[in-house]
Amino acid sequence: MTDSTKTLCPYCGVGCGLEVLPPAQPGKPINRDSAGTPIWQVRGDRAHPSSQGMVCVKGATIAESLNKDRLLYPMLRDTLTQPFRRITWEEAFDCIVQRMQTVRYTQGPEAICMYGSGQFQTEDYYTAQKLLKGCLGTNNFDANSRLCMSSAVSGYIQSFGADGPPCCYDDLELADCAFLIGTNTAECHPIIFNRLRKYHKQNRHVKMIVVDPRETATAQAADLHLAIRPGTDIDLMNGMAHLLMRWGHFDVSFIDECTANFPAFAQVMQDYTPEMTAQRCGIAVEDLETAARYWGESERVLSLWSMGVNQSSEGTAKVRTLINLHLMTGQIGKPGAGPFSLTGQPNAMGGREAGGLAHLLPGYRVVQNPQHRAELEQFWGLKPGQISPHPGRTAWEMITGLEQGDVGVLWIAATNPAVSMPDLERTKAALKRSPFTIYQDAYFPTETAEYAHLLLPAAQWGEKTGVMTNSERRVTLCQAFRDRPGEAKADWEIFAEVGRRLGFAQQFAFTTSAEVYAEFAQVTRDRPCEMTGLSHERLRVKGPAQWPCRDSGQVKPGEPARLYQELRFHTPDGRARFGAYHSRGLAERPDPEYPLVLTTGRLYGHWHTQTRTGRIEKTRQMHPNPFLEIHPRDASELGLQDKDWVEVRSRRGLARFPVTVTKAIAPGTVFVPMHWGFLWADQAEANALTHPECCPDSKQPELKACAVQLVPIKAGMSPQENLHPAARSSILAPSS
Repeated sequence: MTDSTKTLCPYCGVGCGLEVLPPAQPGKPINRDSAGTPIWQVRGDRAHPSSQGMVCVKGATIAESLNKDRLLYPMLRDTLTQPFRRITWEEAFDCIVQRMQTVRYTQGPEAICMYGSGQFQTEDYYTAQKLLKGCLGTNNFDANSRLCMSSAVSGYIQSFGADGPPCCYDDLELADCAFLIGTNTAECHPIIFNRLRKYHKQNRHVKMIVVDPRETATAQAADLHLAIRPGTDIDLMNGMAHLLMRWGHFDVSFIDECTANFPAFAQVMQDYTPEMTAQRCGIAVEDLETAARYWGESERVLSLWSMGVNQSSEGTAKVRTLINLHLMTGQIGKPGAGPFSLTGQPNAMGGREAGGLAHLLPGYRVVQNPQHRAELEQFWGLKPGQISPHPGRTAWEMITGLEQGDVGVLWIAATNPAVSMPDLERTKAALKRSPFTIYQDAYFPTETAEYAHLLLPAAQWGEKTGVMTNSERRVTLCQAFRDRPGEAKADWEIFAEVGRRLGFAQQFAFTTSAEVYAEFAQVTRDRPCEMTGLSHERLRVKGPAQWPCRDSGQVKPGEPARLYQELRFHTPDGRARFGAYHSRGLAERPDPEYPLVLTTGRLYGHWHTQTRTGRIEKTRQMHPNPFLEIHPRDASELGLQDKDWVEVRSRRGLARFPVTVTKAIAPGTVFVPMHWGFLWADQAEANALTHPECCPDSKQPELKACAVQLVPIKAGMSPQENLHPAARSSILAPSS
């Protein structure tokens, strides 16, 4: 084979198109890694409308991880103290079915939980929803998107009546003002930022505002950087609304004809005077006024946000307050304008479409809507009432369920909660109590594997065909281009086989992923995210397409599909809803004992918990060690210098880091990256410090902020150097 295969990068939600060429090409030597393994060549797909041929270092090096530390066969152990032993798939399926049946009939279906991932393809997501929420009658499916985008989901639904970012990437090059809050776009969504930055440089009238306690690479490119105190986002946005109202920068006709609840919001914003707002946020009044002036005087305003807004105990309120600014100024439903959430994972959007959170059902339906449940029961051939009317356990509620003995089977797939969950020591203790944990992943070892009884080898990127939806609602077919190693299976194949063995052969008669997607597309008929016009074949022949895309051919491939262009929303009266929120601040505020605010985030070269990037030499060398950023003023008070070691303590745990003294972070705040679990470094787990307090609406934990104290470590007491998993994997080593 010498032809290239078109696919999608499996890292962030930008959804960059990739072309992959085989290692052996005419007239060229085989490219091999240091171990002599042939490496597939990866390049940007110039025909992909989202990324236009651009690719970051993670996408460019992705193929180097394909053969590293792969889980090749099912493995089983009776207790967590025993080594794993290799078993057959037949034995693995028998074990799963026996366990699930026992738990179903002794504890009930509510004792079965599955924790999935935005790394799933849509076919994986959909098959899992059909199995758990439909056939088994439990809504206990949640995904790591709960930690990522659930506040955006909740905010869109409450403001517009339905989920779904209304904007397109083309709007990046049409806006007069870009308002970035809670997003380090340059490092976390670099290809989007490349497009925005190029346009910003070429158009002097375009303004970029960045709101972040850190002077990130994103903030350095801004016309205005607002280094607000953590937890004051709502203060800032209500303060901007106050000035916009005072200066007459509001759209009376749009507010009157297209929205509801504006008087309640107007009442709230009155309290946020410039002086009070600036004092709370820790910024100058002049900078607040500049931000409001840039927004108010711009014809087209595009806002971008990500984890810094969503990962908050006020996540939904923050999202809706940002949307309020768009609604009061009529900045929605037109090119270059709108509230645009940047998805964290490659198919978190597809997961939302497929119902991949504990309160959702496929096709932008919700569990608590009886009509939605009835529609799916009929479509799936289930008896009325089969789908539970109660939302299932969220990711954190699965942890508390383990603590209380209410969870009999925990099935984890394509995610690494032993690093990514909050309050990590508590999480690990709960995982140890699980009666039976199934862990389905492509790599071994991982931190979560230490807490598993049954390991299932999963096919990953390049080894299975399916679709993913990126942040701009663009659906791309990700085609397989290589054989699966060992006995790895696609996630949807595993779920479907379990469904058949549980007695639901009719519901899981799929033989290909194209058949799964065809059924899912029909489930979206007449829904806000309709995709009845899409299929594997159409996507393969005509290329990526945005939804809504009906089988009548409503949107042509390549055309931007902006939502709400007719200024009618998915609410009963067609009006968007203002949300009226006062700022509550952080769930855990600093005090004399824990005087600093810790914030966490990603680095450019790494991805989540390093399951892939930690196994790629180039990305590992870019960021070889964890660290802690601290302002010179705070460092001086503690007698710290650059590269000194500190122990960071919260009310839940501790971690140790070398210090980076920098003015790029606001005084009173410290930053650590979230990528390092215990396989990659010693006592450098950011989430050993974080707490599980969450947004009451979205149930998304406040992973972005907690109160900490720093204790300098004296010379000669530094923790051991970071270790590669190979040096730390003896406790996980399987028996042959």
